[in-house]
Amino acid sequence: MASGSYRNGGPKPTSKLDHLPPSTAYSTPKPSAKPRLSAAPVPRRGGSVAPAAASAGKAGGDAGVPGRVRVAVRLRPRNAEETIADADFADCVELQPELKRLKLRKNNWESETYEFDEVLTEFASQKRVYEVVAKPVVESALEGYNGTVMAYGQTGTGKTYTLGRLGEEDTAARGIMVRAMEDILADTSPEIDSVSVSYLQLYMESIQDLLVPANDNIAIVEDPKTGDVSLPGATSVEIRDQKSFMELLRLGEAHRFAANTKLNTESSRSHAILIVHVKRSLKGRHDADDGFPSENGTSSTLIKSFRPPIVRKSKLVVVDLAGSERIDKSGSEGHTLEEAKSINLSLSALGKCINALAENSPHVPVRDSKLTRLLRDSFGGSARTSLVVTIGPSPRHRGETASTIMFGQRAMKVENMVKLKEEFDYKSLCRRLDIELDKLLAENERQRKDFEDEIERIRTEADSRVAEVEKGYSNTLENAKLKYQQDNMDSIKKLEEKWMANVNRARVEHQSACLEKACNNKAPTRSSSADIVEVRQLLQNEKLLRQSTEEVVMNLKCEISRWKRLEAAGNSEIVKFRKMLDSETNQKYKLEEEIAILRSQLLQLSFQAEETSRSLDRGESGKALTGLDSLVPQARHPQLRDSANGPKASIAKLFEQVGLQKILSLLESEDHDVRVHAVKVVANLAAEEANQDKIVEAGGLTSLLMLLRNSEDETIRRVAAGAIANLAMNETNQELIMAQGGIVLLSMTAADAEDPQTLRMVAGAIANLCGNDKLQMKLSVEGGIKALLGMVRCGHPDVLAQVARGIANFAKCESRASTQGNKVGVSLLIEDGALPWIVKNANHDASPIRRHIELALCHLAQHEVNAKEMISEGALWELVRISRDCSREDIRLLAHRTLISSPTLQTELRRLHIEF
Repeated sequence: MASGSYRNGGPKPTSKLDHLPPSTAYSTPKPSAKPRLSAAPVPRRGGSVAPAAASAGKAGGDAGVPGRVRVAVRLRPRNAEETIADADFADCVELQPELKRLKLRKNNWESETYEFDEVLTEFASQKRVYEVVAKPVVESALEGYNGTVMAYGQTGTGKTYTLGRLGEEDTAARGIMVRAMEDILADTSPEIDSVSVSYLQLYMESIQDLLVPANDNIAIVEDPKTGDVSLPGATSVEIRDQKSFMELLRLGEAHRFAANTKLNTESSRSHAILIVHVKRSLKGRHDADDGFPSENGTSSTLIKSFRPPIVRKSKLVVVDLAGSERIDKSGSEGHTLEEAKSINLSLSALGKCINALAENSPHVPVRDSKLTRLLRDSFGGSARTSLVVTIGPSPRHRGETASTIMFGQRAMKVENMVKLKEEFDYKSLCRRLDIELDKLLAENERQRKDFEDEIERIRTEADSRVAEVEKGYSNTLENAKLKYQQDNMDSIKKLEEKWMANVNRARVEHQSACLEKACNNKAPTRSSSADIVEVRQLLQNEKLLRQSTEEVVMNLKCEISRWKRLEAAGNSEIVKFRKMLDSETNQKYKLEEEIAILRSQLLQLSFQAEETSRSLDRGESGKALTGLDSLVPQARHPQLRDSANGPKASIAKLFEQVGLQKILSLLESEDHDVRVHAVKVVANLAAEEANQDKIVEAGGLTSLLMLLRNSEDETIRRVAAGAIANLAMNETNQELIMAQGGIVLLSMTAADAEDPQTLRMVAGAIANLCGNDKLQMKLSVEGGIKALLGMVRCGHPDVLAQVARGIANFAKCESRASTQGNKVGVSLLIEDGALPWIVKNANHDASPIRRHIELALCHLAQHEVNAKEMISEGALWELVRISRDCSREDIRLLAHRTLISSPTLQTELRRLHIEF
């Protein structure tokens, strides 16, 4: 088989999977269609055909085909939060889809390369993902082989989007479940085939039915002979069309457990398992075999119809695993923490099983978890398995991304033995014979009735033809009569016209004779002379008018030709100016590149100059001058410098060569350009978690706050605020920022700045501080909330999104503190006047802004002491709208629970006669 086919697996790995056999990528063997009581022959690894294993009453044997697990990796695009927080940083992974490789960056200058069967970028469509990941498995299931499609990855990386997206608003966004069922229904016949579906979830090591929630403890049953796993207690619904399947998916998703965490507002808290059972009849596919010969030497059709049909039964399992998560990043606590523990334990058990299978260990710990028992056939069993691992681009989650990639690499080493099961359907044969008998009786009755109907039809047709002939003869007679009458009238008219012409001719001849007589008498009248003069005058005027018109036409033609020449000249000038503009634009770009290179060299020269001055003070003038001389030619000839490493590599190299302390000292330089470059370097370094503690210990936080206090330059203040926002992502750094008066400086910067990007950086820093439970009171006292509200004057969507995020973080922390008994009294947000703005923008057009504000309203309403203020400001109506119309199901349910649990809000709803 060709190694590049999707159904046959990806190309042979060259870096980390060289020990795998090249033919382990799966391919669907074409099963035999012969109606014999034996197994369908399947090709062996060496290409020969294995003998069929005979078994009474079954057409499927135990022979199998080796095929390893197929693994694809999919990169999720940056979300809104990552776009803002990681705006100045590169992704932690680099994809090479044409080589089916992925590079995982260890730092700014080192990376590791991995190969997969398929590499899907963030721009890959849902259709593309389905075709390379799931479609080969679906085709195998339609041919009688069990199949599994599974998604694994960190929470929030798009597993549910890849598998379970319904695509009701945009059909192009349909996930694997919807597309797989479309292909299955398109390739099966409702008359002879059957498709049934079960939809389950594994929640806290308990198997629950998503279609019937009351069925919440389903037992796993294993066949002691074959080891096959089944769930007899699960609800199975037969599918006839795509619409009914979509309704089942919607019903199941409504019952699935989900929670709002720091990493994902719709984090799945259970493993979802969709099981599709396909039963196909092969009637008619084996009729070409040798049968019982009849008298004329051909196979008897009647004898063939008595053969029992072959039935193929297969099972397609689609598994949407819950995302792995780190507790310190997700912020899970209470019951959510217990859910996270259960999820991580089941995923850990799955990883152990895959490790054991990849290493050919004699013991595979399948019974450590119900998840591994359910997936027993998918890894190391007889199913065709395809795995898609989903990852995110954020460098903050590089550890989770690396773990996901290694899971996929180990899974590629697992081999399954794919088997085909076929059975003879004797019940179908009996039903078919009964139907055949009824059809023969009905056919006899139909032929008798057809014969009678044919006689009646011939009689009716004969009567109709006779009537048509009589009618045609009558019409012909009538038409002939009308024609003769018309000819007679035409002849009479012609005679009358000829008579009138003779009369007129006689009259004209008489008038001509009179006129000739008058001319002979030479007596012209005065009126005739006047008429002749008038006619001559009219002819003269007409001639003059024609000459003037011809002159005007000639003038217009000359004018048109002149304008055409002017237009051609103008077009040539425009082309010339466009060429000059393009030349000027190219020259501008070249000058900008040269300026950037010169600025970078200026920064390096400043470092070298400082080192030189220190060396001169120590008496090492010779060495210092030598180092400076070696650097000057590089500044004069920038083309000798290697510029292909990118800004990240240059910053990392500069950090190693110069040192953090020297870079921070340049923040106080008197040279404006040096300060700008230095603060940009610090901001880039602050984006990496590994550098943040070093920057704070070296006094970088204090220096950045000093720049906010003293600098008047907009660029410096913007970049410094962005660096502080990066540092504010760490809880320890948040307390240091507050202790050094950072919120006051950020508030002053917000009040003075007009640039939307500067305001966005400041708002992002304050929004990160709002997520700390310990800083709530201090943030309000020092004006942090009022500073956020003051920045809405800008009106820029990015600024408003950061303001809304900060208010949502603050409201969430307050709600948590109130629940734990650490907060009493009205919300600080309400005291600082934030509620009117929240209510006004609760239905904002931008979805990120609207989502954060809706969450903030729900968290504020959870505290009963805020209810009266919210009613007076009109927030109750927005809560009712959110509970009914919000597109996000988790926010809609949160608003619903809040309205039900608040006595004050319930009283107001009853007073307003609002049914809820």
